[in-house]
Amino acid sequence: MSRSPDSPVRTTPPDGDSQSALDRYLAHLSDVRRRSVHTLRNYRTDIGDFLAFLAERGVRYLDAGRGDGRAYLAQIRERGLAPASIKRRATTVRAFYGWLDAGGVALGARPGDSILRLRYPKAPLRLPHFLSTTETTALLDAPDAETPAGLRDRAMLELLYAAGLRVSELAGVDLRDVDTVNRLVTVTGKGDKARVCLFGDPARAALRRYVEHGRPRLVQGAQPALFVNRSGGRLSTRSIQNVVRRAGTQAGILRGVHPHLLRHTFATHMLEGEADLRVVQHLLGHSSVNTTQIYTSVAQRQHASLIDSAMRRAREIDVQRRARDAD
Repeated sequence: MSRSPDSPVRTTPPDGDSQSALDRYLAHLSDVRRRSVHTLRNYRTDIGDFLAFLAERGVRYLDAGRGDGRAYLAQIRERGLAPASIKRRATTVRAFYGWLDAGGVALGARPGDSILRLRYPKAPLRLPHFLSTTETTALLDAPDAETPAGLRDRAMLELLYAAGLRVSELAGVDLRDVDTVNRLVTVTGKGDKARVCLFGDPARAALRRYVEHGRPRLVQGAQPALFVNRSGGRLSTRSIQNVVRRAGTQAGILRGVHPHLLRHTFATHMLEGEADLRVVQHLLGHSSVNTTQIYTSVAQRQHASLIDSAMRRAREIDVQRRARDAD
């Protein structure tokens, strides 16, 4: 079986001391920082690979310096890791050593050579994709509103788009978290942070139809989840992804459609509508406005495309008018 370039290929395991430190760090992330199982798995893989790299070089983990970190990044770059994966590795390694340093563990690196100063190569800017308004409408209209599952799917799609939610946030919404009168939904985002999101009238209408006519035919017992499967249990993130993918196919959208695409679309459409960047940042739950800033590039690119199209059309009309005048 072929091995993914992002998976560890070390034959030398980390030493016992470093492995024990990693286990304590992951316990801290789980118990104190409330990180997800997926995040913990990534951290164990990333940091464990670096600790194994140090073991291969005969370097004690507390003695590692920026030179060791840079040598590691160079090696995994040669292994074919993508720039985004390299950045993630550097970030997780630096966070691990930051935790060690904050806990009073004496790091053996020379002053000015601390691994805490490790820098990663900047990845090229990748603008997020988004759906056009026509594609978005077709996607939202795709579910069969005559069935309980169809009412549920339409409500999910509307809420994903109207509130710009992450798929994990949508899956965690309970019935009590939705206020259709004031068009508000409370979600729990990254870092276990709660935030309140707004949604519009189409989402409110879809949610009310689902709650009144669809959910009662699906739910069983005192199930708190808003969106439930055919067995009455909470709908999983994987199932939500499948719903979105299926709706994209039914809508005739040729590219792959996934929940995060609707989040990208929400942000882009908001900025195209001249919403304030800080407002969009708050609605998306971004801790830094720099994260939201990328959507302004997408909106500007879309505006530029519309201007180019309008100018081409104006030139065509001008040519046609000149031709009529010449006749």
